[in-house]
Amino acid sequence: MSFLIVKYSITAFIIVIISEIAKRHSKLGALISSLPLITIMVMVWLYIENQNIEKISKHAYYTFWYVVPTMPMFIFLPWILSKGINFWISLLGSIILTLCCFIITAIITKKFGIDLIP
Repeated sequence: MSFLIVKYSITAFIIVIISEIAKRHSKLGALISSLPLITIMVMVWLYIENQNIEKISKHAYYTFWYVVPTMPMFIFLPWILSKGINFWISLLGSIILTLCCFIITAIITKKFGIDLIP
């Protein structure tokens, strides 16, 4: 249980630090948050918890395929915000766009033997 608290604390600390950096320096905050820090932390936690290398490898592999459909959101969100649309509506639209892109990606990748639906 104490290891779980350590994981929560370290993970939360990193997210808070990145958000504080982003408040002061947009580009630096974006650069840091674009790094796969969460994925790296998950793989480290899996390794520390003695998960097998195959599980860690699959995690990295599927993370790649799950990142692909999120990319359009990073163009859509700033564009729609620049049109004066409310933040929450813009965020909801971005989430819907991401879900649609995920479904399309899952359909396409399934034709190549990559099943992304959990």
